[in-house]
Amino acid sequence: MAYSILVVDDHQLVLDGLVSIVNELPNFEIVASARNGKEGLQLAETFHPDIVLMDIDMPVMNGLEATRRIKKDRKECKVIILTMHNEVSLIRKVMDIGADGYLLKNSDRVEFHNALCNVSKGKSYFSAEVTQLLLNPEQKRHSTFDVDKDSLQLSKLTEREVDVLRQIAEGFSNKEIGDKLFISHRTVDTHRTNLMKKLEVHNIAGLIKFAIKNGLVN
Repeated sequence: MAYSILVVDDHQLVLDGLVSIVNELPNFEIVASARNGKEGLQLAETFHPDIVLMDIDMPVMNGLEATRRIKKDRKECKVIILTMHNEVSLIRKVMDIGADGYLLKNSDRVEFHNALCNVSKGKSYFSAEVTQLLLNPEQKRHSTFDVDKDSLQLSKLTEREVDVLRQIAEGFSNKEIGDKLFISHRTVDTHRTNLMKKLEVHNIAGLIKFAIKNGLVN
C-alpha cells in the first residue's frame, strides 16, 4: 500500500517537480496539492494524507500555522517542512510546533526519499545541513541582520506593530490577529506591509526570523 502525500507550496514549478519525483518512488503517491496553508488544511481534511510536504512562506496562511493546526487536529498525519530557509531559530520554531521533518529544497532525490521513508515509519528527519546547524549553531549565525541594525529597526516600530509582529511569528492568520487585537484583517495587512518595509524584508519568513531572533516570541 502506498503512503499518500499532500504537497502545499505556492510555486507551481515546485509542485510539478515534486509530483514528477514522487511518481518515480515506490510506495508513495501524491493525492493532492495546494497553493497556500488554508487550502492545504481543507485538502488535508478531505484526503487524510499520511504525509504533508509543507512550504513555510505562502499567502493566505503560512506553513507554520497550517502545520500547527494539522498536528493539533490530526496527530497521526506526518508533516515535513520543505523550504529554502535554514536559520536555526526557524528550525527550532518548526520543531516546537510538532513538525516531523525539515528538508531543504536543495536536497537531492536520495535525501528526499530517505526523508519520506523515515517519516512514514514514525521517525523524524532533518536534512544533513539542518542537523549540522542544530549541532553547531555558531557555524551559521543569523547574518541577514547585524545586531546594531536590528536594534535600530526595532526601535522604529510602534507598539501596535510589535504586537502584530509577535502574532505573525506565532503563526496566526490576519483574521485571527485582527480578532485578538480588535482590529480589522485589512488593518493587520497594512501593519504587515509596513513591518516589511521598516525591517527591510520581503516575506513572512523574514518577519518570523526577525521576531524570533530578537526575542519577541518564546
